[in-house]
Amino acid sequence: MNGDAFRIRHIDLEATDADADTNGTASLSIFWWKDLPLGMKASLPDELPYTRARLRQFAAEFSAAQLAARSTSLGAPLRATYEGWPKSALSLTAALGAKGLIDRLDELATASYASAQDISVVICTRDRGPALAECLRSVARQRSAPGEVIIVDNSRDGNARRVCAQFPEVRYVHEARPGLSVARTAGVHASRRAIIAFTDDDVEVHAGWTAEIARAFAERDVEALTGLVLPARLDTLAQRRFQFDMGGFGSTFVPLVFDRRFFEETRPNGAHVWKIGAGANMAFRRSVFARVGLFDERLGAGAAGCSEDSELWYRLLAAGGACLYEPRAVVFHHHRSDWPGLRRQMRAYMKGHVAALVVQYDNFGDRGNIVRIWKQLPAYFLRTFLRALFEGPPGRIRILAAEVEGWLAGLQFLLRFGWRKRRALRPQILVEERAG
Repeated sequence: MNGDAFRIRHIDLEATDADADTNGTASLSIFWWKDLPLGMKASLPDELPYTRARLRQFAAEFSAAQLAARSTSLGAPLRATYEGWPKSALSLTAALGAKGLIDRLDELATASYASAQDISVVICTRDRGPALAECLRSVARQRSAPGEVIIVDNSRDGNARRVCAQFPEVRYVHEARPGLSVARTAGVHASRRAIIAFTDDDVEVHAGWTAEIARAFAERDVEALTGLVLPARLDTLAQRRFQFDMGGFGSTFVPLVFDRRFFEETRPNGAHVWKIGAGANMAFRRSVFARVGLFDERLGAGAAGCSEDSELWYRLLAAGGACLYEPRAVVFHHHRSDWPGLRRQMRAYMKGHVAALVVQYDNFGDRGNIVRIWKQLPAYFLRTFLRALFEGPPGRIRILAAEVEGWLAGLQFLLRFGWRKRRALRPQILVEERAG
């Protein structure tokens, strides 16, 4: 996927039985059935357009996967495996042979119009005025309007105020103390609804985002939710490297439950909570913050680098809670468009990941976090280096170097004993139980 031209195509298989694409450029095809995301496939120009038979095959395979994952009679929702993938009780062959497959898919693809009035949408921003405006326009297009939209401006001079003035329904909060965790905590304090949904200023949300979050919390007995994060554009090579070589923000199109069992299975090697989702698309019941605490202000952008979201999921699962990954809740992320930006991002991700592992070890004494720092991550670096050396792709070693730099920078947190001893106040002091 190294060509200069690369497109994202959205194909509704319910409405299309022929691919009329004649553009002649490589593409990432994202398949839907009405509003239900089904899957995606990257294709070179000589693989396009898809034949009618190929589209029918996609429809059958995707339908079977959705049926296996969403039919409660077949054991849905699926539990996440060690690798963070679905563990299905239904084989693809059996699902393909299920009676009325397409009719059942139609039922599963029914769009949600659940009321989102119990949802507070919190968007943290810093010096990204144009991107924030696009994000807010997408929130304004929700078919179920949220109860409130809160912008937490983490810039020094409060420059997002001018953007927010264009959206009268938005409540503006200025938090001058730097750090994404600080800003998100300010958003929690400012919110007044029972469910708090977070997205980022470099994201545009699908029109059904809040309605699907509302439906998921109404139908599932879970305390937290994450959703599908799709790329908004893949115009540059850096964006494509992040999506295809680094995995983007995941590519699972069926719902998964991450629970205490998943936590215990992965705990010996550092509980794999980073596989739960992304902070760009997550939501919590307010009671979570009262029970396990707020975002750790030592972590996240503007502090250690990232992983403030996964560290909170760690605490939740350790306390016996569960998080649902629901890909019906869709957002579109604008990946870093240039190489310097991508390298800075990957360095920050790795630095923050190591910092979160240190925090998790200090909080719970789980040696698996140390095993991951000293054993699993170096092994990952070696495997990636050898693969990139012999197989490519071009530029992967430079990204790997940024990750190794982040790992080395993260090791400092093992020796910063004052930093490690910092603890948040008791959660019940920090967050009131309030709704409505």
